Amino acid sequence: MPSPAAYVKRLARAYCLGLVCCAGLTHAAPPATCPPTAQMPSQEQMMAGLRDTQDRGVLWRIAKDGRNSYLYGTLHVGRQDWIYPGPALQRALQQTAVLALELDVTDPAVQAVMTEPTPAAQLPVIGPALQRRLDGQAALACLPPGALASMHPVLQVMTYALLAGRWDGLDPSYGQEFVLAGYAKAGQRPLISLETAEGQRDALIPKTPAEALEATEQALELLEGQRVRPQLKRLAEAWARGDLAELAAYEDWCDCIKNEADRRAMRRLNDERNPAMAERIAALHAQGEPLLAAVGALHMTGPQALPRLLAERGFTVERVEPHK
Repeated sequence: MPSPAAYVKRLARAYCLGLVCCAGLTHAAPPATCPPTAQMPSQEQMMAGLRDTQDRGVLWRIAKDGRNSYLYGTLHVGRQDWIYPGPALQRALQQTAVLALELDVTDPAVQAVMTEPTPAAQLPVIGPALQRRLDGQAALACLPPGALASMHPVLQVMTYALLAGRWDGLDPSYGQEFVLAGYAKAGQRPLISLETAEGQRDALIPKTPAEALEATEQALELLEGQRVRPQLKRLAEAWARGDLAELAAYEDWCDCIKNEADRRAMRRLNDERNPAMAERIAALHAQGEPLLAAVGALHMTGPQALPRLLAERGFTVERVEPHK
């Protein structure tokens, strides 16, 4: 472990590098009408954060062929004091040489794929009324009109849902993926994507324009009904305390699963992506370098949970309890 001063310098560099993906999302506006935006911590705040850091999220040690790697469940939003790795995660970083994320969120090529225009034939018809509702969410997020227009409507509302958390101090810029990606880049550590940007985009976007339209309207109803922020806050609190049972019960309390179509969408977003990620993690581990694989925490739950799939592939999987 580097000295505290050296670690602060690395963390500062990591945070700057990790934030590159969110550059341009904030929009200058009167503080009274806009949610707080992510801020670079001062050196004093970093020293205090490192001194007081604690374990958050869910972490497993996965072992096979005499080597240990780690599997970490992340959250796509966070608070400023969550950017400091807890003792258990610090040890996992020290004992591994490679970082594997769902996607390298700092890669411009990945960002380009996720924001590239969708062919018109695959887009739902967005009439004037629905466009006004999307524009209303942009205004609430303090984004200029059309800031996300190049994105598929489903990806737009997903982004607005994450940005809504800023009113409660939960900002995508503080998400674990950005911090870990920046840490890897600051330490010149290999950073590998477990999925392709195209594959993840296709999983996030419904297959037909009709399904995409329905998903967009449902997400807007949740946003307009002020139901997204309580869900996101509950999810974040469960993640922060490492409450795997609460995370596993997400579909029971999220108010987002109303019918079989919703269940199919959830399986597409979560369960159906897990086997390929498990295979990729197993293949990377087999190459000999110990790795830390960091994937959204909900991928650690359900019948296709990543810890279960890795155990089926011959790994010894052991939950790492938070440091006391």
